[in-house]
Amino acid sequence: MRVRLLRLFLCSTLGLILYSAGCAAPVKGQSAEPPSFSHVFVIVEENEEDSTVLPNGARYVNQLAPQFTLLAQYYAVRHPSLPNYLALIAGDTFGITSDCLDCFVNQPSLPDQLEANNRRWRAYAEDMPTPCFVGDSGQYAQRHNPFIYFDSVRTQADRCSSGVVPFSQFSTDLSQHQLPDYAFIIPNVCNDGHDCSWQVSDQWLQQVVPMIQGSSEYQDGGAIFIVWDEGSTNAGCCNGLANGGHVIFEIVSPLVKPGYVSAVPATHYSLLRTIEDAWGLPPLAHAADVTPITDVWNPAN
Repeated sequence: MRVRLLRLFLCSTLGLILYSAGCAAPVKGQSAEPPSFSHVFVIVEENEEDSTVLPNGARYVNQLAPQFTLLAQYYAVRHPSLPNYLALIAGDTFGITSDCLDCFVNQPSLPDQLEANNRRWRAYAEDMPTPCFVGDSGQYAQRHNPFIYFDSVRTQADRCSSGVVPFSQFSTDLSQHQLPDYAFIIPNVCNDGHDCSWQVSDQWLQQVVPMIQGSSEYQDGGAIFIVWDEGSTNAGCCNGLANGGHVIFEIVSPLVKPGYVSAVPATHYSLLRTIEDAWGLPPLAHAADVTPITDVWNPAN
């Protein structure tokens, strides 16, 4: 199975669409509406094109092969990091083209939608010194925490301090079965691969992902979305909506087709749209301009 999937990975990375050299092309499967996830976990890694990840069979993301789905044509929205993070929870970059610290946004975002529909959310930021901290601190980078940029979150003290918390809170919530419906997990700048080697970020994922998989929140219909914020090129798709590089996007879930490789183009907006459709929420901004991810779900679930 792993050998076959690695061949699929290599084919998708090289852009092949035909069988050659013993490799199969990525496949388009029968579409199905996104399931109503019991819980969503989004983990964002940093700054790697898919061609630097997939050929390396030693990486943990490849060793997950028997249970994940890979989107082989997934693209980041822009450069640098911050616009991509904003897109992931609000469907737009709001004209932001830098990793600015004070470019706050007065616009609706996914937390607003979730709360309006009686769903809980929480962002877990590694090395964030205190809940709702504004600014950079050590290996915590504000630019990787989109929630703090939205006025409706940052300026409401109770909402912000309960929703935007240090990653140390995650293990407590996990052990007490208090995980929110939507968890956005932000590694520090070493563990996300930005400042340190892929081996470091891989080891971090290898610790965190099994923790989630061992929970009832995951096992009873949860989904882990592992995505890289941007690549190193301007590769893109979707009528110009995305040109931030060809990046890795994996879905680890009991709800997906195991070992499936999708060839359907998708972006950060597609991930937001998928979550919104799954929970009956209206699409925000450019999420309305894309389709949800539909071909990866196992119809048996």
